[in-house]
Amino acid sequence: MVDGEELDEERGQGSDDGPRPEDEPGTGIVAAFGRQLKLFRTAAGLERQDLGARVGYSASTIAAYEQGRRVPQPRFIDRADEVLGAGGVLKALKGEVARAQYPAFFRDMARLEAEAVELASYETHVVKGLLQTEEYTRAVLGMRRPLLDEETIERRVAARLARQEIFNRWPAPLLSFVLEESVLRHPLGGTAVLRGQLEQLLLIGEKRNVEIQVMPTNREDNAGVDGPFTVVTRKGGDQIAYMEVQGRSSLVTDREEARLHAARYGIIRSQALTPRESLGFVEKLLGEL
Repeated sequence: MVDGEELDEERGQGSDDGPRPEDEPGTGIVAAFGRQLKLFRTAAGLERQDLGARVGYSASTIAAYEQGRRVPQPRFIDRADEVLGAGGVLKALKGEVARAQYPAFFRDMARLEAEAVELASYETHVVKGLLQTEEYTRAVLGMRRPLLDEETIERRVAARLARQEIFNRWPAPLLSFVLEESVLRHPLGGTAVLRGQLEQLLLIGEKRNVEIQVMPTNREDNAGVDGPFTVVTRKGGDQIAYMEVQGRSSLVTDREEARLHAARYGIIRSQALTPRESLGFVEKLLGEL
């Protein structure tokens, strides 16, 4: 488990100061997985094309995985572990490998998110990544400047969708989201994409451990004027706040400061529509499309 001091050491001053070692081709967890994959393949007496035929991937893709040049997808790892008789060794690396798909500035948050017992998020510009549909995610990433290449977009789409496994975890974490009304009105990617996103919010909002709230634009009071943030509570009660803007991120591990963020979020929730009112609001927006 990563504690606050370890997070601070990894992040330095909490900003993305450039590529970390695991971002470079042939290094880090992706390369370590590749070496393990090759060892198991060789022990099984299989050529790359043989393994590829059994798992449904090309020999060139297998080579890229073994050389640490590409991040393998979870379904490949599961299948390769079974075909090669790895006994769960490859599967055990799946979580770390998946996190390698995230941009460097988000990886610490991804780890926190995966172990959260409670997560509270306030969003002002786009729908929270955990709530996004595949089409909405692809549209948002396609709007980044400078432009992301197609492989990077697809990798990040897969990573963002993988994070949504949090909704299937047990014991179920308590998840709370407050979104500004304007977020739900921006037709990012087009009307059809927005419609699908609103429908997804309604589905997720029906889960017993999830509360989605809307902050109406006409509210005269809004404690969220300083911008979006997320508060993660870990087992034992430790809280960490996370902020992200323009490809930079910061983690607040100081207990008192993190507590103030949590208190601010509580005020924001009280100023927004109730969860039931919010789902009704989303339904109304859907009817207007």
